Amino acid sequence: MVFLVKDSDWNVQTRLLAGGHAAGRAGPEIRPVVSPVYETASFELPGVAEAAALYGEDALGEAFTYSRYANPTCAELERRVSALEEGVGAVATGSGMAAIALSVLNLCQAGDNLVCSSDVYGSTHTLFAHTLRRWGIETRFVDGRDPQAFARAADRSTRALYGETMPNPSLRTFPIRQVADVADRLGVPLIVDNTCAPVLCRPGRHGAAVVVHSATKYIGGHGAALGGVVVDTGRFAWGAAGARLPMLTEPDPAYHGQVWTALAGARGTSAYLVRLRRTLMRDLGPALAASAASRLVQGIQTLPLRMARHCDTAALIASRLHGHPALRRVNHPSLHAGDDARRARHYHGARGGLIGLDVAGGREAAAAFVSRLRIVRHVVNLGDVRTLVTHPAGTTHSQLGAGELASLGISPGYVRLSVGLEDPADLIHDLTQALDAVTLLEQP
Repeated sequence: MVFLVKDSDWNVQTRLLAGGHAAGRAGPEIRPVVSPVYETASFELPGVAEAAALYGEDALGEAFTYSRYANPTCAELERRVSALEEGVGAVATGSGMAAIALSVLNLCQAGDNLVCSSDVYGSTHTLFAHTLRRWGIETRFVDGRDPQAFARAADRSTRALYGETMPNPSLRTFPIRQVADVADRLGVPLIVDNTCAPVLCRPGRHGAAVVVHSATKYIGGHGAALGGVVVDTGRFAWGAAGARLPMLTEPDPAYHGQVWTALAGARGTSAYLVRLRRTLMRDLGPALAASAASRLVQGIQTLPLRMARHCDTAALIASRLHGHPALRRVNHPSLHAGDDARRARHYHGARGGLIGLDVAGGREAAAAFVSRLRIVRHVVNLGDVRTLVTHPAGTTHSQLGAGELASLGISPGYVRLSVGLEDPADLIHDLTQALDAVTLLEQP
């Protein structure tokens, strides 16, 4: 280890700020088992000419210059989620909604449109239906279980198709392969939100071009940090898109006429991710904090083990509660029938950690059920180690109208469970006692 200037030569304020700085440049003799957390806004640049190259047209925007673009701790999360989805790369964001928004804004501008399954998370629906519309981007919602509906809704201004592997909270599996085939014929990418089915399903294997995650959920698993990730699966030939995706294939005036597909193609990397990092992360700034990235990295290391337990317990609870007199319906992939069942088996083995309970008696009965739970927490999050319950019509999907809620199978009495890692017997007892109490309330 070499210090160019001895610490003792500096005044106390300098020593407190810069003393030992060379330790941060230590060589390979320091090999931490747990990845370090790089809590820094910026990184020291090399010479002026080298710095200009890092920021110039020849750079891919992945160098560590400023943490709004890239940070080593965030890069660790990006590598792991990309590996999870068998992708060619990823960009981490400050939340799942940021990842969803950027995945679309990287392709669409005013005058363009997106064709999306109507069966998506409530905040996603609001983003697409209202916020993007104000920016001149139209979203055409279609029945997500009808692949040809995507083809009928598309036109020359369509830039992407969009769906969720296991939509929250309807849990009706999205036909990824069939919609991906439609996207291929149109020459546009299919974006799939895989937040509710990590490990269980890899959308890229079924033709999805881009996979997004709210890492806040199962990837983190602890509910202690927000984060999102956008993954390029490598299944889409961005360079061949031509006029279909002008934001990637035509000169970008913000970078002196740089064509992103030409730049990335020459370097063998993803044009989609290079543009996302160098334009949207730069201009909108939805960066993931290094401390949050570190927590999410720790979470993803146990993801396969946790998903197995979530799914096993959820299937057991669904089977035990099925037929309870306080419930009109128990919704879980293992209980689906017909085409829904076939898709669930094909894409994720009919497994999942979420359950829908349609409580007889409507909103009041659902509220009574939630209020009587003792172990299960009333929280809008999902994918946590703790079992959580929420009332979608009054929270996550409250922006939707009555007709839209009904089309998604969200009744006034519908509650969603995100099954955690507690002892299954304790969870079944807690849920059953709460439902029994509702049954007694309903009796004359």
